[in-house]
Amino acid sequence: MRLTPEQIIELENDTIDLCQQMIRIPSVNHGEGRGDEKAMAEFIAAKLAEVGIESELIETAPNRVNVVAKVSGSDTTRPGLIVHGHIDVVPVNATDWSVDPFSGEIKDGFIWGRGAVDMKNIDAMILASVRMWRKTGYLPPRNILLVFFADEEASGTYGSRWLVKNRPELFAGYSEAVSEVGGFSVTITGDHRLYLVEAAQKGIQWLKLTAKGTAGHGSFINPDNAITKVADAVARIGNYEWPQLETKTGAVLFKKIAELTGDPYDPTNVKPLLKHLGPAVKMIGATIQNTANPTMLEAGYKANVIPQTASAVIDGRFLPGFEADLHETIKRLAGDEIEVEFVARDIALEVEFTGPLVKAMCDAITGEDPEGIPVPYLMSGGTDNKALSELGIIGYGFSPLKLPKELDFFALFHGVDERVPVDGLKFGARVMYEFLENV
Repeated sequence: MRLTPEQIIELENDTIDLCQQMIRIPSVNHGEGRGDEKAMAEFIAAKLAEVGIESELIETAPNRVNVVAKVSGSDTTRPGLIVHGHIDVVPVNATDWSVDPFSGEIKDGFIWGRGAVDMKNIDAMILASVRMWRKTGYLPPRNILLVFFADEEASGTYGSRWLVKNRPELFAGYSEAVSEVGGFSVTITGDHRLYLVEAAQKGIQWLKLTAKGTAGHGSFINPDNAITKVADAVARIGNYEWPQLETKTGAVLFKKIAELTGDPYDPTNVKPLLKHLGPAVKMIGATIQNTANPTMLEAGYKANVIPQTASAVIDGRFLPGFEADLHETIKRLAGDEIEVEFVARDIALEVEFTGPLVKAMCDAITGEDPEGIPVPYLMSGGTDNKALSELGIIGYGFSPLKLPKELDFFALFHGVDERVPVDGLKFGARVMYEFLENV
């Protein structure tokens, strides 16, 4: 249903207002089970109820609340689409910010606050779109399941993981999903505007390395020092230069960059193409290889005592199809004297960048920005789509924004002075609405 100019303005304004209001609700997730999404969940439920959409609040632990709502489509025989976001945000040190991080203030053409980028802006787009449907009496082409998850910023234990395990019937009849971290613009060399749609995610291996040695007095010579052993292992892993690996998603992206810039595409060495990406190299540069970063060390209890054990934690991230390579390499670099055990593990994802859903995303973007070029990309982190994949649901990252070319967008995720451009959010609202009308 084509919106009138007045309705488009109403959609944009509702998105901005909803985003500001949600930022003002500090739904902070401190990790280790400590979080509170209850007020945010109740706010979303109330905004849906205003236009006659019923929702279910699902509390999985005290104050850990998820919101689920179904919007029936005109063709209920088709498999439905899940449109989901998370409603928790990471903690913030307010003294580091130039504004109140929970103010939702509009300044310099941006909405400022924790969650402005990750991901209350997209939550607002989704809410505004379905609210407009009810105001105009429109039915989407197929059933839409709206899910606003708790606990995404930790493990999903009280959010997507819990619902997939304990309430799988909610997702029956739904085959595809869209969510965060995709569909935003990156301006590359030549002022070409790419819109990065997330079609793949790295997997996770958090590994604990433990060394055992001989305890003793700190003044003695000790060639069997556990700290020395684990330190050597950490240095080898941290300094290792991982080989570049080609994925299906990466190949499509880098071939397009090569085509647009005139540089050659070499699947064994795409590093020369990274220079065209500007600040986006932070994310994209981490997706051409496996990575392993030492993040924690633990040993000892007194300055003059050599401890019997020492340990470290490695944050390993593997490309789709290359998990075994990561684990075997870390074990080899750690050495025979180091015990390697899993702290946490999660799968990698990769889906095809083809089909009607992808076409709907691309058409919605180019409909608003004819010069825009939608391309798939591989994300170095992960989203709630990983949990949904356990039910066979195919997921993409599609949270459209048209961004100023000089903006270091990736630095705003979990960053100080997190903010989203107002004009970019208006663009995203129009694209999201168009996309959801054609799925």
